[in-house]
Amino acid sequence: MTTVYEVAVRAEATLGEGPTWDATAGHLIWIDILGSRVHTYHPSSGRRTVRTTEQHVGAVKPRAGGGLVLNLRDGVGLLDPDGAFRWLHHEPVPGRRANDAAVAPDGSLWAGTMRYDEAAGGGTLTRLTGDGTVTTVLPDVTVSNGTGWSPDGALMYYVDTPTRRIDVFTHDGELVGDRRPFAVIEEAAGFPDGLTVDADGCVWVALWDGGAVRRYTPAGDLDRVIELPTPRTTACAFGGPGLGDLYVTTARVGLDRPDPFAGSVLVVPGAGKGLTQPAFAG
Repeated sequence: MTTVYEVAVRAEATLGEGPTWDATAGHLIWIDILGSRVHTYHPSSGRRTVRTTEQHVGAVKPRAGGGLVLNLRDGVGLLDPDGAFRWLHHEPVPGRRANDAAVAPDGSLWAGTMRYDEAAGGGTLTRLTGDGTVTTVLPDVTVSNGTGWSPDGALMYYVDTPTRRIDVFTHDGELVGDRRPFAVIEEAAGFPDGLTVDADGCVWVALWDGGAVRRYTPAGDLDRVIELPTPRTTACAFGGPGLGDLYVTTARVGLDRPDPFAGSVLVVPGAGKGLTQPAFAG
């Protein structure tokens, strides 16, 4: 099967990441972590915006009341619709930065961190509620990455990239348990990075240094591979009309030769059927 992809946003992001479809605004939010930039893209008009943050930004998600929640180097902050910023949780740790984050079905933010030097056990996954309550869900991870939930919210999928696994947990509100491997990425295929879950409960994962997105069935079986033209595919999300288009962010950091696609946002039209993502309840 031939996959038809397009360049949705021609860009040169150093570390493009975190695509999120904001259904209320009708646009895609995505970030450049090391470029400290938050981007939006409106597929219907082609309009784009760029906002620079004062710190490296690991993830940005819409808020239920308007504005954005940002997973930043030194903690999690709130950006109001009028542009005012305040910290929800401020916890600077020398040598550590924010990475991927996701909003759970109950509206809580599950925010990951990692060390700049990627030292083993230097990262965390924490759960933040709208009132700023913080719970460390997973301590001692290395590169906290893709997080997502099954359509019924009973399962949580999670990637700590160096393990080369997607793990699955039982999920009951703020608690997770019974961690077990869901899928293992073989060495030749790259490293698992960001992920999303579709309406059928299948898990889609972008492969860093693999130049591809894979889909796994709820049973953990690989049933589709979308090959893309640049090696550092970082994350994926469904968006557009009917949530049928798969957007994929990419990176150019560390590449040893010019790559015309690296750092751009790619899209695979009609790839599947996504789930509406909840907004952060804060």
